[in-house]
Amino acid sequence: MQKITTHLWFDDQAEEAARFYTSVFPNSRIVEVNHYGEGEPGKPGGAVTVVTFELDGQQYLALDGGPMFKFSEAISLYVDCATQEEADELWATLTADGGQESQCGWLKDKFGLSWQIIPKEATDLLSDPDKARAGRAMQAMMGMQKLDVQALRDAADGS
Repeated sequence: MQKITTHLWFDDQAEEAARFYTSVFPNSRIVEVNHYGEGEPGKPGGAVTVVTFELDGQQYLALDGGPMFKFSEAISLYVDCATQEEADELWATLTADGGQESQCGWLKDKFGLSWQIIPKEATDLLSDPDKARAGRAMQAMMGMQKLDVQALRDAADGS
């Protein structure tokens, strides 16, 4: 068992969100769904309390805690994508059905959770030892929503 687990607070969509996320990422599954018992305070008996799920082997907890707290960009899930194609597919899936594009590879999904969808080559370009090259890539990235590796490469190369 992992020592530290991300715990996500939803109003009443914990199970829906967990099922969506596990459908998006390979090697993912719902581990357990817990429900309120009859007569427990908070929600009616049988309602979902906590869903334990794994995304590509990383465990998360999703709580149906009510409307008191909302997600913000202060926390996001960072996805290191092997290719531009993987990033494009995840971007389209996570912004569908009410998700919102942001900038520099950030988005919010339909539940309001922030994600960073980052192709590996973009990270490499932004950390290039040639500071001028990395700076040009960074400048180009600042004008993007979804990251475009070819455009970052062209900017880094001064094209």
